[in-house]
Amino acid sequence: MLVIGRRVGESILIGQEIEILVVDASPSRVTLGICAPRQWTILRKEVQQAAESNRHASHSSSDQALKRLVRNLRRET
Repeated sequence: MLVIGRRVGESILIGQEIEILVVDASPSRVTLGICAPRQWTILRKEVQQAAESNRHASHSSSDQALKRLVRNLRRET
């Protein structure tokens, strides 16, 4: 992990296409502006983690429901 100190108004570049600008900073919060091409998806990490957790939960519950259905069908035949 690279750790870089920046002040308000300063930025960092990632490659030649992505710029991250420090828009505002306080003791408890930093506001960033991100300039990147439209084809790049930019998400907060917690949003991505919640989406992955929801996907996993939906697959797990549907797998369990399918297994119950198969067991019930086998009992009936």
